[in-house]
Amino acid sequence: MSLQIRIDNEKCIGCEICIALCPFGALEMVDGKARVNDQCTLCGACADECPEGAIGVPSLDEGQRPDDYSGVMIYAEQRLGKVAEVSYELLHKGRELADILNVPLSAALIGSDLSSSAESLLQYGADQVYVADHPSLEGFIDELYGEVLTRIIRMVRPEILLAGATPIGRSFIPKVATQVGTGLTADCTELSIDLEKRLLLQTRPAFGGNIMATIICPQKRPQMATVRSKVMKKGLPQPTGSGEIVPVVLDWSTLISKTTLLEVVEELTEKVRLAEADVIVSAGRGLQDGKHFSMIRELADLLNAAVGASRGAVDSGWISYAHQVGQTGKTVAPKLYIAIGVSGAVQHLVGMQSSDTIVAINSDPHAPIFDVASYGIVGDLFAVVPEMIRQLKARRN
Repeated sequence: MSLQIRIDNEKCIGCEICIALCPFGALEMVDGKARVNDQCTLCGACADECPEGAIGVPSLDEGQRPDDYSGVMIYAEQRLGKVAEVSYELLHKGRELADILNVPLSAALIGSDLSSSAESLLQYGADQVYVADHPSLEGFIDELYGEVLTRIIRMVRPEILLAGATPIGRSFIPKVATQVGTGLTADCTELSIDLEKRLLLQTRPAFGGNIMATIICPQKRPQMATVRSKVMKKGLPQPTGSGEIVPVVLDWSTLISKTTLLEVVEELTEKVRLAEADVIVSAGRGLQDGKHFSMIRELADLLNAAVGASRGAVDSGWISYAHQVGQTGKTVAPKLYIAIGVSGAVQHLVGMQSSDTIVAINSDPHAPIFDVASYGIVGDLFAVVPEMIRQLKARRN
């Protein structure tokens, strides 16, 4: 049962002060007394100003016993009915966590006209897909999506909820965590289970990427985490995947947003999208000067690759932020990642260490990049890269 403020009808004098104060329209008058509806966020503004002390706000700890929660759920992000790749990645990881805990894996899908999307989630391993399908959810509005996901969580009560650390996930998942009264670990790069305590071990970079911190949420449920795209591996679909599609029945008239979506504008992207590229040639401060990126672009063109960069190269103004790979940039997992003059700071490794094959070129044999590299070349990049370009051109000719 969801938490709500409590109104003592014997104390309530029907002054309507709380009605005017509530920023969410969560209070209404019924038979001369104030009554709370499903819009309540437990902000407490009404209780602070009630002259009769008739309103009580429950502690977020109420109804939070871990034993009352079970299962792993992922928020299945979608745009225009197409499920985001990060959702499939989370399903694969969620299946692993659910099997360790011996619990079902579910997905929450929110939007409009979602029948085909729900089927695809079953093929990627979900045991149940909870579908909130309504015309008012056609475009993403964080207020509406947050309220719907909150209601799904209160209904299903999963012990773990995972979502993508995408612009959409970052915009409304914190709101959901607040509404259900639990914690949230953002931008995780690894997830595992402490089976004895049934705790989700949530690992993410901290202190600017200088250390890796493992965070737990021992008392509140669900344990919530967001994970960046390409950090987890995507599983293979099973065309005969069995599972259940569960329609979410809500009183849609109670879902009211103060925001109206006017238009969706597609972002202009470069020739090869960095996050989707099969091959990436990335460079760092070892280039010494931004003019040397012309050499990197020439190599990338020969490999039909995207151009990436370390944070140091971007901060130096040598290339735009759109090319930055790492904790504060894009997370990538290409088939081939070539790191040229990149030392391998933790925040950069977080963004590319899931690549299938990593080739590192650096003059420092002790550079951290070699710890994750499949192949390492210790040498002067101004000698190695031109030779690579010469060899590739010769093979092409």
